[in-house]
Amino acid sequence: MSNPALSNNPALNGKTLTAEELRRIYEQPAAETHRPGVDAPAEAAQPPVITPSDRPMTYENTISKTVLLFVVVLALGAVGWYMPALMIPGAIAGLVLGLVNAFKKEPSVPLIVAYAAAQGLFLGGISGTFEALYPGIVTQAVVGTLSVFGVTLLLFRSGKVRTSPRMTKIFLVAMVGYLAFSLVNVGMMVFGATDSAWGMRSGTLGIVIGILAVLLASYSLVMDFELIQNGVKNRVPEKWAWSAAFGLTVTLIWLYIEILRIIAIFRD
Repeated sequence: MSNPALSNNPALNGKTLTAEELRRIYEQPAAETHRPGVDAPAEAAQPPVITPSDRPMTYENTISKTVLLFVVVLALGAVGWYMPALMIPGAIAGLVLGLVNAFKKEPSVPLIVAYAAAQGLFLGGISGTFEALYPGIVTQAVVGTLSVFGVTLLLFRSGKVRTSPRMTKIFLVAMVGYLAFSLVNVGMMVFGATDSAWGMRSGTLGIVIGILAVLLASYSLVMDFELIQNGVKNRVPEKWAWSAAFGLTVTLIWLYIEILRIIAIFRD
């Protein structure tokens, strides 16, 4: 559930074979090879092989691509700020492009940049609307987002925060519950079942749900960092840095929206 763009591709999910493993496979006698699912159990099949590249993904080119995407988000965000009518089309286009990019087997640079542009229109429109209602809220939300990102990165770099199979299962269950709650809440707001501006996400419950969402986004960042680390360590081709940049962009936009909502509920 966290950034399929990162976790679904063999280049970043940690299943890349090392040079030593590749050497052993190449030197294996032909008589000892097996056909997965025929001569040997299906479980014995090797994961997809991504060989080390001469132009590998690095932290530097991943950061540069991430920065480029956020420049696009900010540029289109300025347009959305002054043209809030583009917020809804941007949100719809961003959702569609996000799903397309997340489940593509190969990263597509034009589609990833188009996603950033669409999300920029959405973020600009919603940020301008919130700023008109709660002056100063956008600055607070940006500072909050950068703070969460920075703390999470520092804890990851120090080795104090890592994912685990148990925590990832809890994360997935919590994500399903959060998405189900969000869909029900939006449905109630659309069909007039509640007259609150936030639906069921008002008051104390809204703050609790918002804090849960921020924790989920933070754990998603840790998963993103680990997957990027795998890609760099395994020297996968540089093109996968675009998938990494896309994944980080998705998570940071989600984190910003949740913090923006929490601050608005507090200020109400």
